[in-house]
Formats: sequence, C-alpha cells, structure tokens
Amino acid sequence: MKITRIQWLSPALVLAALALTAILYPRFPEQVPVHWGLSGQPDGYSPKPWGPFAIPLTMAAIYLLLLVVPAISPRGYRIEQFRRTFDVIRTAMMIFLFVVIVVADLAAIGTPLPTGRIIFAALGVLLAILGNYMGKITKNFFVGIRTPWTLASDEVWMRTHRLGGKLFMIAGLALVVCAFSGFGGPALIVLVIVASLIPVIYSYLLYRRIEGFKNGGGEGEGGTSPNPGHRV
Repeated sequence: MKITRIQWLSPALVLAALALTAILYPRFPEQVPVHWGLSGQPDGYSPKPWGPFAIPLTMAAIYLLLLVVPAISPRGYRIEQFRRTFDVIRTAMMIFLFVVIVVADLAAIGTPLPTGRIIFAALGVLLAILGNYMGKITKNFFVGIRTPWTLASDEVWMRTHRLGGKLFMIAGLALVVCAFSGFGGPALIVLVIVASLIPVIYSYLLYRRIEGFKNGGGEGEGGTSPNPGHRV
C-alpha cells in the first residue's frame, strides 16, 4: 500500500517530540510538571529521568496503537472503508499531543507561556477537526461514537455521527474562543462533556424510535389483522 504524506507526518511528529525533549533534557528541573489543572498551573510532577519523557512516550504509544488498529478491525467493521478520514484524525491527534509536549517542555525550562490557554485552544481545534470528519466515519469498533445502539444500526450510527459532528465543531470553536478570551476552565470542561453526552443519549432514543416503528409497522404491513373478516 502506498504511504501518503499525511501518513508520514504522524511518525515524524513523534520523533520530533522525542528529539525536542532529549535536547532540552539538561535544562529540565529534577521534578518535571506532567499535568496541569484547569487553572493552567501544574499540579502533577514526575522526577527525572523518566518525567520529561512521560508525555512523548505516551504519544508514541498512542501512535503505535492507532497504527495497528486498521489491521485488527473485524470483517464488516473495517477502518479501510474510511482510511483517509482515519489518517486525518490520527494526524490531528498527533499534532495536538505535539503541541502539548512543546508547551510542556518550554514551561518546564521556565519559559513564560499561557500554558492553559494554549492547550485549551489546541483541544478546541482538535474537537473541531473531529467534528468536521465525524460524518465520514463508517461503523467500526475503534473510532467514533460507539454505543450499543450505533453499533446495532447503520441508520442510528449515521444520524448520531451527523449530530455529534455538529456538536463537536460547536464545542471546539467555543473552546478556542474561550481560551483566548480567558473564560473559566470548568465551564469549558462542562461544555465538552455535554457535547459528548448528547449524542449518546440521542443514539439510544433514536434506536428505540426506529425499532418501535419497525415493530409497529411490521404488524400492519404484514396483513396479520386480528379480525381477517372485518372490512372497511
């Protein structure tokens, strides 16, 4: 299979993240921040030598996992059916993680940065990209809104992802705007949670409605009237 440019970008970003961390390693403090709270301030630390490489190695692990996902997808749920979209989504995730690593490394060596705002803005862009491509994802076990009801019905999958795509784009753009305007972090998290929960609930309600229609319509259309002799 021919490897496209966008497929080369993800491993290049992983190598760049590891290289940047290795170059800056001598300048890192003994306790390196690896987690930030909603305020943008670090609230989790990890010591050398593994601390600086915690996020880059996590990025590498996620890339390797996403690399094998198409090969292990079961028949009937192949990711190859939307391979170009999958490559875009994987690349967007790698770009997001690369931005997080760059910001984290620079913050660790004392560079003054609005860490929280940058990460929230990058997350918003990622959500907007996911939302834009969500309608092109076909039914599978690894990517998308995978609920029992979307996996049980092609129509529920399609309509749920159309709704989810719109909500993710709205939430993503709102995150970008709020990140640069300094709006509170907790409200942004609530926005993302709501945008994620609504499609799940919608998939259940839509499945119940479709199945109810099928069951109700099947009795009428099958001609199995309880009183065959009755005529209107």
